[in-house]
Amino acid sequence: MVGTRRIGILTGGGDVPGLNSVIKSVTYRSTELGYEVLGIRRGWEGLTHVRPVGGDGKLDPDYVRPLDRINTRTIDRTGGTVLHTSRTNPRRMTAARLPAWLPEDRRAQLQVGDDEYDLTPIVLEHIAALGIDHLVAIGGDDTLSYAHVLTEAGISLMAIPKTMDNDVQGTEYCIGFSSAITRAKELIDRQRTTLGSHERIGVFRIFGRDAGFSALFTAYVSSGRCVIPESPYDLGALAEILGMDHQMNPSHYAFVITAEGAIWHGARLGDIGEPDSFGHRHKANVGEALAIELRARTGIETVASELTYDLRSGQPDSLDQLVATTFANVAMDLLAEGVTGRMVAIRDGKYDHAPLPDPALGPRKVDVATQYNAERFRPQYASRLGDPMLLSAHLGAPVIAG
Repeated sequence: MVGTRRIGILTGGGDVPGLNSVIKSVTYRSTELGYEVLGIRRGWEGLTHVRPVGGDGKLDPDYVRPLDRINTRTIDRTGGTVLHTSRTNPRRMTAARLPAWLPEDRRAQLQVGDDEYDLTPIVLEHIAALGIDHLVAIGGDDTLSYAHVLTEAGISLMAIPKTMDNDVQGTEYCIGFSSAITRAKELIDRQRTTLGSHERIGVFRIFGRDAGFSALFTAYVSSGRCVIPESPYDLGALAEILGMDHQMNPSHYAFVITAEGAIWHGARLGDIGEPDSFGHRHKANVGEALAIELRARTGIETVASELTYDLRSGQPDSLDQLVATTFANVAMDLLAEGVTGRMVAIRDGKYDHAPLPDPALGPRKVDVATQYNAERFRPQYASRLGDPMLLSAHLGAPVIAG
């Protein structure tokens, strides 16, 4: 490996359209800059489980995929991630998730709690063994929270934000958001015919555990009502407005988009299932619960529909492909200039870079006062002159690395 310069790249968390565009663009720019590129498969798991060099001197094909201009030439034409992904958190692994090859004495050294292991020392050893000079990590809050650990340990790293929720701190846009909104609008527009044919009220559940950007922007482009986690609401008021929408509509239908974490006053929606390695559990289905309540209050037949995994599958739309390609090139520009430990971002509508998201801050939230009309359950449409194109809340002046 003497004299070889290497870029490592991985994708973590849920897949979104546009990831392959980042992978391709990073590969193309890296080769122009004289780097080899190693694709790390299955997110952070690739750096906890990989056997860096086998007895034959070859890289572990289960977790490392060399990338070049030939094998990435067409990947941006498809969705998902060719590197695959996982929700692995190297700092919080259970015994059942540890690499099978890890010796018992080393396991004991890495144990930090009852059935909890921190594999960060293993990750650092593997980065060194693979000869990775710079790491590009693509992910949301959870994936990028571990990037903090690596930068503090001295790893040269550049982060690229992706999530349909668009809620990563420090950026107004995350890869996957536009495609999700485009798909959601298409699905709602198709289902309008069924709602109208049966004269129903539709409840569309969309991703958004803690932040309502997906629900808000889908409502914006579909002229719908929405409820968001940042603004607990009066269920009776929502039922009254939807009843009026139903009456006034010539086809006698209405609909509301609910983020998965949105809830009305006096209600509580629990989590279900086992927590993942970042401590998250699935929310119980608020769409079904809301549909039942609306039917009871309006006397109108109501149907719940899921706008979830359909939104993250398939090809990226043009905006996501444009942003993904540009984010990748900005990341490589920064690394070439010696800037590391940062996240590529859009701030005040412009491409920029920002500190890695602080896990203590949690997700970015909708600014209810400027972006949401809580009384009418709609986005704010007025007073937009001078706002960034994507209507995001002001993030302040660009933060330049010192």
